[in-house]
Amino acid sequence: MEQSPPIDMQRDIMENDLKERKMKIVVNDDKKISTIQQEFSDLFPYLKLVFFEKAPKIGGLSAKIIAKYLDKTIEQYSTIRHTETLTITPQMTVADLKHGFNDIFGIHIQVFRESGKAWLDATITEGWTLDEQNRQGKALSEKEVKKS
Repeated sequence: MEQSPPIDMQRDIMENDLKERKMKIVVNDDKKISTIQQEFSDLFPYLKLVFFEKAPKIGGLSAKIIAKYLDKTIEQYSTIRHTETLTITPQMTVADLKHGFNDIFGIHIQVFRESGKAWLDATITEGWTLDEQNRQGKALSEKEVKKS
């Protein structure tokens, strides 16, 4: 007869499972843009996720931001209709995130990293993971606070 793991081990397994579930964001057609942005900010406090109606021009942000439509769902802006989901994790790169939103939903996004009092476009470092971007944003913001 097989024995169950000790209670402490079971608790650790449950806590790790809960932590893993909290360390990802599942995006589907029914999710509101504002909810995605809030979950993204909760997971990556030094990053900002911005949605665009069209792809931003290289070197500028002349594309229209979907700011006034935050309470609309992804489906309302998606140009692609299917039931796929996108799972955002700390190990995902900015490039993978951008491609995922574009390929799955036909929606253009941009990630910005906090740098003190400014938000920097993460296009140049889009090969970095979201976790790396967030850690760098934290380090830059903490340096700015120490200068003040």
